Amino acid sequence: MSLPVALEHADGPRAIDTHAHQPTSEFLHDAGGQMMQDAADRFGTDLETDTYEHMIEAYREVGVDRAVLLGWDAETNTGNPPVPNDYVAEVRDEYGDFFVGFGSVDPLKDDCVEEAIRCVEDLDLSGFKFQQIAQGFDPSDPDHEQLWATIEDLGVPVVFHGGNSTLGACAPGGRGLKIKYGNPMLIDDVAATFPDLQILIAHPAFPWEKEQLAICQQKGNVYMDLSGWMPQYIDEQVLQYAESLISEKVMFGTDYPMLEPEPWLEGFAELDFDEELQRKLLWENAEAFLGL
Repeated sequence: MSLPVALEHADGPRAIDTHAHQPTSEFLHDAGGQMMQDAADRFGTDLETDTYEHMIEAYREVGVDRAVLLGWDAETNTGNPPVPNDYVAEVRDEYGDFFVGFGSVDPLKDDCVEEAIRCVEDLDLSGFKFQQIAQGFDPSDPDHEQLWATIEDLGVPVVFHGGNSTLGACAPGGRGLKIKYGNPMLIDDVAATFPDLQILIAHPAFPWEKEQLAICQQKGNVYMDLSGWMPQYIDEQVLQYAESLISEKVMFGTDYPMLEPEPWLEGFAELDFDEELQRKLLWENAEAFLGL
């Protein structure tokens, strides 16, 4: 196993995965439903569940110290039950300081603003995750401005999905999911209107990587992670920007359990980034963004 030199030289585990899902049925089967099975079938993987103990062991073996555990609520658009925010908080509490818990609210539900407040004030969750394609909404729509203003006032960051989604892959009509909602230009409107809202665009936003890079470069409150793609498949311009113009704004993420930390980090080591840049991407940028 060949890990990035920054991890080999670190005094104990240091890396922070900014994008992890539950390896349990709550996410893979209940919330994911048939659209998740479509993705697994398309890419030749399975949806076998696993335990949090095994997940944490796999992370710590390769020098990953913490992971952002994401909530999920796309119930209105998909009909599938959410991963409850209370469940995310319970998992975080049970496993000490390994998980950073992010809630999820369905922007199409009438109580989304109240639930966002509850997530932070009652459950002490650290941020929010939105998957616009699964949730079926345009984040730039003025109907959602009260939600963004509330989260901005709460002082916690948000993760927006960026780019295409494999959910519903090859199913007739893609199960009704619309990939246009993954265009990061819709997030640019939110960033401009709510400058104190800290935004992380998850994944290299294929096929809109250039738009994503332009937004990250121009908006001081917008960042991105490298989750959902093995390093060897990430667009070369994304890697060039990560190494130069936006080196303070790019973070490590896997999209666990779809991608696991060991092969991702082995691929990352092959990019031959210098040790200082590796530290930024693997944990320093995430520490600053998450306030750790």
